Amino acid sequence: MAAAKWALLLLLALPLLAPAALGAGNGNGNGNGNNGNGNGNGNGGNGNGNNGNGNGNNGNGNGNGKTPPPPYQAPPPPPHIQPPPPPTSKYPPPSPPAASATFAKQRHGLLQGHHGVPYLHSAGDLPEEVQAVVPHELRHLQTHCNVPGAVCEDPRFIGGDGNTFYFHGRMNRDFCLLSDTNLHINAHFIGSHVPGQKRDPTWVQAIAVQFSGHRLYVGARKTAVWDDEADRLAIFFDGELVELPGAANARWEAPSATALSVTRTKAANGVVVELAGVFKIRANAVPITKEDSRTHNYGLTAGDCLAHLDLAFKFYSLTDDVHGVLGQTYRSSYVNRLDVSAKMPVMGGEREFAASGLFATDCSVARYEHGSVANVLASEEVAGVKCSTSHSGAGVVCKK
Repeated sequence: MAAAKWALLLLLALPLLAPAALGAGNGNGNGNGNNGNGNGNGNGGNGNGNNGNGNGNNGNGNGNGKTPPPPYQAPPPPPHIQPPPPPTSKYPPPSPPAASATFAKQRHGLLQGHHGVPYLHSAGDLPEEVQAVVPHELRHLQTHCNVPGAVCEDPRFIGGDGNTFYFHGRMNRDFCLLSDTNLHINAHFIGSHVPGQKRDPTWVQAIAVQFSGHRLYVGARKTAVWDDEADRLAIFFDGELVELPGAANARWEAPSATALSVTRTKAANGVVVELAGVFKIRANAVPITKEDSRTHNYGLTAGDCLAHLDLAFKFYSLTDDVHGVLGQTYRSSYVNRLDVSAKMPVMGGEREFAASGLFATDCSVARYEHGSVANVLASEEVAGVKCSTSHSGAGVVCKK
């Protein structure tokens, strides 16, 4: 009876004891788990309580949390993206202006006045692009017609004193350009007769140079129709024709002991004649064109284009007694009495400078003594002079 009584009490107590048992299991599990944290081995929690086994395992995980972390792996590089090509225009860039347009502007500025062209290049030759726009009939003015010693165009002189003047002379006559003790230079003038004009236009067709008993002739041959490619220069030394190949820089030297040479500056119609230590002469053969004749009323005929010379002189050994149309301007005592402010200062004295022939030394101011020795000016004191026979038909013009 008593046993039955205790069994009944036990059955009644079981529902109350079950939660406690469960709580004890949980507590052991957690505690052992904490021990796992402190000892670094959470497996100690596995020995107590079935229900605490799970928490002990949690403690095991916490204890193992002090193990080294996995090795660092760098993130993969970003993918390479090809940059897009630069934008292109469907329209091509504008081409530079045509050369002809540029040259046309230059031509308009350069050729405003016919007489102004020779003064465009006092410092030297014109650039190639400018040469291309200068009319054919004016191209010979580009290289040497504005320096001292020039005899170009109609004939326009630039004297040794640097002043420009004109010397008309007379057509089909000879005049003394320079006469010194050891050097004499005459010029032959050609021209055309124009009814109603006060004077006939003139140009220098040829020069005759005498030195040390020698004679040199340089002239432009009479020509009906001008051709730049056809050489119209005639050169003779002591009566013998000077023959030069038709190529730029072709050179001839005198066979005698004189240091005389002739060199082509271009394939045709241009030479430099030099006597070492005495003179250098640049000569170009040029025509009068139909345009020149129409502009200046030259009365050009079909059978003659009035081929003439443009000349540039440089002297190295003149005396202070030198004379002539050009020579007098080199004298230290020379006083320019021309009106240099005039548009065309003209030098007179045709009778004073006239000669009886191209090689005659009988002008009234002649100084030539067939090579006699005399005191000369230092070469550095003697500047070059350029003389030209202008397209205006005003005779010879020279300038230093």
